[in-house]
Amino acid sequence: MNADPRPRDLRRRDTEHRLAHDVDVWVASASADGAPYLVPLSFDWDGAALLVATPADSPTGRNLAAGRTARLGLGDTRDLAMIEGEVEVIGIDELPREQGDRFAARAGFDPRTPATPYRWFRITPRRIQAWREANELPGRDLMRDGRWLA
Repeated sequence: MNADPRPRDLRRRDTEHRLAHDVDVWVASASADGAPYLVPLSFDWDGAALLVATPADSPTGRNLAAGRTARLGLGDTRDLAMIEGEVEVIGIDELPREQGDRFAARAGFDPRTPATPYRWFRITPRRIQAWREANELPGRDLMRDGRWLA
């Protein structure tokens, strides 16, 4: 266990670093009847939202398009950021080319090229929590209602 919990401003910096440098995130969604679904997806962070892509007809693609919400897990269980966000669905050809190119460079995969139809999903965080150990559970909220707390 860490001796002292990180202050909120350091947790925010650490979380923003992960968003800027990590490549993959766990994406949790649910079907209309509440069946959960969890998959890892590559993402790009533009400083305000995460951009992911998945086949339009996959369970995740259907769930995100229908529910318009997602919960994301970034990092491992001993250094975690949980992100709850609102989902915007974007047609694969509707995203500006430079954003798609940036995603492809970061992810090492271009969802605009497969024969399987993909969609983009822009996830704007509404709530972010971050913690490493139990001593960081108090004060784990970094963002509420889309506003950083630190």
